[in-house]
Amino acid sequence: MSKFWSSMAKRTEPYVPGEQLDKANILKLNTNENPYPPAPAVSKAITKEMERTIQLYPPPAADDLRQSIAAMYNLAPDNVFVGNGSDEVLAFSFMAFFEPGRTIRFPEITYSFYPVYAKLFHIPFREMPLNEDFTLCPADFFGAEGGVIFPNPNAPTGIYLSLDQVQEIVENNPDQVVIIDEAYIDFAPESAVSLVRKYDNLLVVQTMSKSRSLAGLRVGFALGDPTLIEGLTRVKDSFNSYTLDRLALAGAKASIKDQAYFEQTTANIIRTRSWVSKQMEQQGFHVLPSQANFIFVRHEHIAAKTLYEQLKAANVLIRHFNKQPITDWLRITIGTDEDMEVFFEKLHKLLNEEN
Repeated sequence: MSKFWSSMAKRTEPYVPGEQLDKANILKLNTNENPYPPAPAVSKAITKEMERTIQLYPPPAADDLRQSIAAMYNLAPDNVFVGNGSDEVLAFSFMAFFEPGRTIRFPEITYSFYPVYAKLFHIPFREMPLNEDFTLCPADFFGAEGGVIFPNPNAPTGIYLSLDQVQEIVENNPDQVVIIDEAYIDFAPESAVSLVRKYDNLLVVQTMSKSRSLAGLRVGFALGDPTLIEGLTRVKDSFNSYTLDRLALAGAKASIKDQAYFEQTTANIIRTRSWVSKQMEQQGFHVLPSQANFIFVRHEHIAAKTLYEQLKAANVLIRHFNKQPITDWLRITIGTDEDMEVFFEKLHKLLNEEN
């Protein structure tokens, strides 16, 4: 720890992302990336933008992209905020809507960036325990002093909270902002975006990294009442007016236009998820009912860390969280059918060796 660090730098505990190994022949099932490439129009739009205006700053308000996102959800552009990935949008949201000294609530098992942001911005928090089956108890989030944030579907469990239950949480925090982190919502039944016009305290955050295969472009967005969007914009413009570059803006807009491709690849992942879940159960795993592009599993007899290390040695990366109460669980991204065939081939070999 350097003597030159500020108190903010000293108190932070940085988020640890999934491994990104620079190694050939790795089957990467650890960071929930989409196994399919982006829509064909994306690369064409990026190439065209590079040839045309790359020497100019991007439009700071990203009006064209905001209009495209607004049209997709039947909202107005002033209901939409865009940022450099949903992580940045979430960070801005913590600064814009959560007050230092006022306790916010999020689940005990959740996206591990939330406590990082809370500590960084001096925001106290309560981690609400989940039920034994890893579901959220909505009443635990009623009447939060400083606000509420949780993913839906939850991460890393993949469990989805119904829209009626989400609405209960929003209604029971009328004076605080409730942030629903919907990074994986396109693999689940229904988004909370339909509630945005009804509740001025609801902010829905989404990403184009997962379902639209744009993790490399870093495009995230928030949907909410215009007053919330204005708050986010004030924070953004106090840091960096140009958070999205021209290539990201062009690629994201092109992706939105190809709805058929998006629907097809998303359906493929949902279908593969169902097949993989059944196969895992047949191999002696307990599998939570996921509505995301990953599954959360525990083997009846073999330690999660052991399986994680053995699969890594076999050039298969999955995610192990070495912390209670999920140290016995593994998160596995859903790849293509071919990817998962390779995964099962190596998994079967390891399980047979254990037996």
